[in-house]
Amino acid sequence: MNDIRFFIPGNPKALKRHRTVRVGKNKDFLRQYDPSETDKRDFLVMALNNRPAKPIEGAITMQLLFVFSRPKNHYGTGKNSNVLKDNAPTYHTIKPDNSNLMKFVEDAFNGVFWKDDSQICISHETKVYGEKPGIHIHIKEM
Repeated sequence: MNDIRFFIPGNPKALKRHRTVRVGKNKDFLRQYDPSETDKRDFLVMALNNRPAKPIEGAITMQLLFVFSRPKNHYGTGKNSNVLKDNAPTYHTIKPDNSNLMKFVEDAFNGVFWKDDSQICISHETKVYGEKPGIHIHIKEM
């Protein structure tokens, strides 16, 4: 039974919607592309050392902790520029939203960590601010 835990450094990215463009001499044809394709590939490369020997085939539970860099206004000024303000929030309540962050991870790991993201039966996502931005990932075969 697989129980995989690891951390991917860097500010988390959300899945971008597929785009449609007109191509051809007279712009007669429509072409769709995935603007997140390169980001997903780069993300997967950073995670490959943690992949299971073969893609998981059964039910999966996944926990994701998305840690974002704090903006400068969370800190004091002058000599207190590295002191966190008392009213600085813990939770990241602005865009990107949880579902697009989760979908990015699901799509990037499809076919490598699991056969299809439809196998994820239980998921828990949390967005917070922290000193070390990245994604803490816990994937468990049920």
